[in-house]
Amino acid sequence: MRIDDDHMYHGAALIQIAEHPQFTAINSLKLGGNVVQLAYKVNDEIAVYLKYAGKSVPKFGEYPFTFLDSHLTELSNIAEANPKTFVALVCVRDREVCCLTYAQLQQLITRRKTAKGEPEKQYVVLVTVPKGKSMRVYVNAPGVKKKTLGKSLLINRNAFPGSLFG
Repeated sequence: MRIDDDHMYHGAALIQIAEHPQFTAINSLKLGGNVVQLAYKVNDEIAVYLKYAGKSVPKFGEYPFTFLDSHLTELSNIAEANPKTFVALVCVRDREVCCLTYAQLQQLITRRKTAKGEPEKQYVVLVTVPKGKSMRVYVNAPGVKKKTLGKSLLINRNAFPGSLFG
């Protein structure tokens, strides 16, 4: 079977989960009997939705993670069935996993929707990985580059995978 990039980059996050002392099981996540390609069920109670970005945009040092309307609908359905839902953003070049709760992702999307004044077909969540500091997660103001909308979320580099089990 061919190994796709998502297998490799999702695998990097999944092995960290599997090595955590509180880990017991991992399975494909199913909704309505169908496997969700980007999501996994951990310990029968935690849903993890994985996305990856191969490299940051050199000009701004940001990893862009695009969430289409279909991704957000899928995540909403996952979170409805799984109260402990997380979004793991794999920053490949920096070899870091930035893990958000579903509520944190919703907060970012809501900021953008409010600033724009209407829903968009896709949202780009940006992550920076400054050397020796916490990761920063944010969305840009509509129509403006390098202008963060609200305060960035600060995510400790060593928070993943422990944040799933806390």
